[in-house]
Amino acid sequence: MKSAIFTVFLAAVLSLAGAQAARAEEPVASQKQIEDLIETFRNSIIKKDRNTFLKLFLKPDITWTGVLPDQSIEVLYATRPKPELARPKKNFSSSPVDFIDFIVNSPLALEETFSNMRIDTDGDVAEVWFDYTFKTIDYKQNWGKESWQLVRLESGWKIAAVVWSQEINPVPPPKR
Repeated sequence: MKSAIFTVFLAAVLSLAGAQAARAEEPVASQKQIEDLIETFRNSIIKKDRNTFLKLFLKPDITWTGVLPDQSIEVLYATRPKPELARPKKNFSSSPVDFIDFIVNSPLALEETFSNMRIDTDGDVAEVWFDYTFKTIDYKQNWGKESWQLVRLESGWKIAAVVWSQEINPVPPPKR
């Protein structure tokens, strides 16, 4: 009898240990999947691929909010053709749909690059934090910090929210 109880106990312990080991591997696999999602995001901008881009999001109207540092507000205000217009707001909201439509409709080559990336995940939710630079052709148009909230669904990782700071280049783009 003791050996039967021991066998059941041992099987339970080994099963639990196996489940914990599998759970520990999930963040490692998720990290790679999230890195792939980020690369797909980047390439969709370069290729102006609206359909691929929009599939990356939980829904079309996620939180999509930028914040302008005070110095960027001053740059925008100073370069307005009609200075009597209201000062630009500190924050602004849009959507992934509006963003990719802007990209697709631009005749210029556009690219967003990422550096200093940090991914924190438990395998089901994740936060991605990085420095970004948005370029038009070779001109560094704006840059800042960006944060994404992600969720893992049956269909894979989806972006649930995007927030960023947006420092505007005070040097105008070269004339083409």
